Amino acid sequence: MTTLSRMTRSLRRSWDEGIRVERIAFVVGAVLFASGLAHLVILIVSGGTWTGPLSLRKPTTFGLSFGLTLATVAWVAHLIRLTDRGRNLLLGGFTATCVVETGLVSMQAWRGVPSHFNFETGFDTVVSTVLAGGGFVIAITITGMTLAAFRSVGAQSDAMRLALRFGFVTLLVALGVGAAMIATGSTAARGPDPEVAYTTAGFLKPAHAVTMHAILVIPALAWLLSFTRWSDRQQLKIIQLSVVGYSILSLVVLVESVTHTSPLAAPPLAMAASALGVAVLAAAGALGLYGVARRPSRR
Repeated sequence: MTTLSRMTRSLRRSWDEGIRVERIAFVVGAVLFASGLAHLVILIVSGGTWTGPLSLRKPTTFGLSFGLTLATVAWVAHLIRLTDRGRNLLLGGFTATCVVETGLVSMQAWRGVPSHFNFETGFDTVVSTVLAGGGFVIAITITGMTLAAFRSVGAQSDAMRLALRFGFVTLLVALGVGAAMIATGSTAARGPDPEVAYTTAGFLKPAHAVTMHAILVIPALAWLLSFTRWSDRQQLKIIQLSVVGYSILSLVVLVESVTHTSPLAAPPLAMAASALGVAVLAAAGALGLYGVARRPSRR
């Protein structure tokens, strides 16, 4: 059996062995991702604006991001020890909230009104409140999975356990950044100039984006390493290297966001630190690809 065949079988196993809530999460994630792609096509074809609170860019990014994140969380949740009841509660709650968040943002975009920080009417106030509450539900469900990831001992390799734990903790950081964005924007929206909310809350977007997807990148690398002939110790070292790289990049972008510094216009030292983080992360990924291409597993 070729390495590619083993990879395909491994991914399919997540579906075949998954309980109902996991399969639903995979399907819903695909639908949300497809909705993001559909909005992207409409945005490009229509020539609409890419900026501002009324742009179709928002349902595009929400669909793509929530769809990818939901599918990722469904996959990694299968790798940690949870009771069926706990899995149904945590993953089911996360799935439902992803649907609500993406659906409400898309609805408001097509209504031609802002989705967040919009308190113009009673209905818009309810939508903004539900969106903010959805972030709270997501934080609870991800916290539950994070605790489960730290309790899981012996179920996975050392490399995968580190990858899962780092990914979940970094995702919690992303949710914290998102909460700060909502709090900042909501406060500004209730001030004398509500329009300021949409520029005020956006300064943390780079940090939110970077920390959001460690839950996919690092566990995916650990999964890739499992198809090499690297020893468990070597795989752990590579994952540790990737964690260092991702941590450097996340920290630099977080500091830049807090100080209202654009990553594209940062001081030379910050740019060099970001480049170092990316280079270290890329080196870890290259080692993984090399291991698969040159040293395929015979297991």
